[in-house]
Amino acid sequence: MAPRDLIDLHIHVGGAVAPHVLWSIAHAQGFKLPTKNYFEFVELITARADKVANLDDYLAIMHTWTEKIQSSPMAMERSIYEVFGKEYRGSRVSQMELRFNPMKRNLHAELDLDHIIHASLRGMDRAVLEYGVKAGLIFCLAREFDHALNAIILDKAIRYRHRGVVGIDLAGTENEALEKDPSQLDLYSDLFARARAAGLKTTVHTGETAGTGAEGVMAVVERLKPNRIGHGIRAAYDESAMRALREQDVVLEICPTSNLHTHAVSGIEELRHIVQTLLDRQVKVTLNTDGPYLLETDMQSEVQLVEMHGIMTPAQVDRALATAREASFIP
Repeated sequence: MAPRDLIDLHIHVGGAVAPHVLWSIAHAQGFKLPTKNYFEFVELITARADKVANLDDYLAIMHTWTEKIQSSPMAMERSIYEVFGKEYRGSRVSQMELRFNPMKRNLHAELDLDHIIHASLRGMDRAVLEYGVKAGLIFCLAREFDHALNAIILDKAIRYRHRGVVGIDLAGTENEALEKDPSQLDLYSDLFARARAAGLKTTVHTGETAGTGAEGVMAVVERLKPNRIGHGIRAAYDESAMRALREQDVVLEICPTSNLHTHAVSGIEELRHIVQTLLDRQVKVTLNTDGPYLLETDMQSEVQLVEMHGIMTPAQVDRALATAREASFIP
């Protein structure tokens, strides 16, 4: 049987660059690392399940090390080029949407955002030229940023929408108070409306944290009206949430290894229950990596994981891949 032609819609640049590339970039820029031993460095930037207790621990590795090392035009150009090339060579991923927050790459406003973005686009263009992949960039707004900063990121996404920026995301750990007060999302509703009006697609991280309910997913669908949702797995425990996803045709970006490593699920059994419940209710799902190197995975591994453990059948995997191509933000 010929290998599948794979697609990854949910992959963060901060978690997707190979350790040896980050090591090289750090040294090229004279970046001060906490270790001079390469293998200790690899350990530092890897998020295995036995190393992280929750999503916050996982994000801390990205924010503390990988994003900081990637904070220059040169670093972003090389990082994005390397991600596209490696995922195509190693996993036959022929279509990818890479996401990142350009404002978390400008050293707290010391660097110019347009230089960061232009460099990122150059890296993508080079990979497209060399490998023939279909590619697009998604800019992440941050829950921890105020409205003014997120508005600047949106302005940049709109400015570069004809150059390869295909959408925006809202990322970061959800505030538990959201379940009690969904109106918190109104902080972003005007930004998402502006994005849609400008022709950008939208996705939102929600329903990813263990111990929370489906209220966040429901609120996001109602107030932000995204095309897709990153993770969204808590919706499987609420019939109303799954009905809303189905009726509004919102596609879920499922990241199996990520959810296992961040303990968003208790284990394989719960992940199988969640995915099969979503599929039984005809909620559209896709398979994605989230952060290949940070999580020591790739798209081939994700497919093997769900098939090996009976989380999805081969036919369901094929449907998820077809759904991903239909739901892609890339024209």
